Amino acid sequence: MPADHKLIADLRRRAIAAQYAKPVASPCRDVCRMGTHGYCEGCFRTLDEIAGWAGRSEDDKRAIWRALPQRAIDAA
Repeated sequence: MPADHKLIADLRRRAIAAQYAKPVASPCRDVCRMGTHGYCEGCFRTLDEIAGWAGRSEDDKRAIWRALPQRAIDAA
């Protein structure tokens, strides 16, 4: 399922908010289905990023958030 424009816009908005959030929220959207591109079709994280989210630093979480909108665009 390719990312639609609304999803990409939402990811961009939430990625910006995550840069200032304390704590940094998970990008999970309760879709939890891996696409052929190697990312979750809801949040565009890898399996490793999903599995290790709780143990990552806030800076690591912010870096992942910054990558998500572009991943969604590339997967579209």
